[in-house]
Amino acid sequence: MNTKKRILDEALTLFSEKGYANVFVADIAEAVGIKAPSLYKHYKSKKDIFNAILEEMKNNYDRQSSMLNMNGNNASADAYMFAGVSEDGLVETGMGLFLYFLHDDYVRKFRKMLTVEQFRDPQLALLFTKQYADDPISYQTAMFGMLSSYGVLKAEAPDVMALQFYAPMYMALTVCDRHPEREKDYLPLIEKHIRQFSRIYNNKEEDK
Repeated sequence: MNTKKRILDEALTLFSEKGYANVFVADIAEAVGIKAPSLYKHYKSKKDIFNAILEEMKNNYDRQSSMLNMNGNNASADAYMFAGVSEDGLVETGMGLFLYFLHDDYVRKFRKMLTVEQFRDPQLALLFTKQYADDPISYQTAMFGMLSSYGVLKAEAPDVMALQFYAPMYMALTVCDRHPEREKDYLPLIEKHIRQFSRIYNNKEEDK
């Protein structure tokens, strides 16, 4: 692993354990095993490191989305893809994303850091809301709206549909964060949730 990547990994670990505000560049350098001046050759500041972590997370998510044959950011592209997906396919994608968010080391540590820091740093509170509420709800609202316009889903309020789909997934994620041993209980519930959501709103179910 190159030094730049090691800096990001160690920084994120420290941020998740001590909080962003309580970690200094010297702490990160010590964790990597280098001197602070050497760290500055790679990143200009702690904020620069933080921004690089955000970029790495985005790239990581894009790779995972691609593995699940979806865009993950473009609701229009994904609505076209999901229009032809079976219930089993929807379950596979939904479960794949849930397990990714739960177990990916970068994503897990970043979520832990923001969960704590949202109460101490207004900017990180805004980022927390954007990352785990506004962006996913906005994306899913747009996608469900397009699927409704295609006639794939029943023409319900897309924003309410987004809340109904996303809220149980996020609730399960936070419970499993705190109690990893409960993952085995929640995975079957998540599958049932996805299947029930599909059967409630999917117009194709009425044609069978």
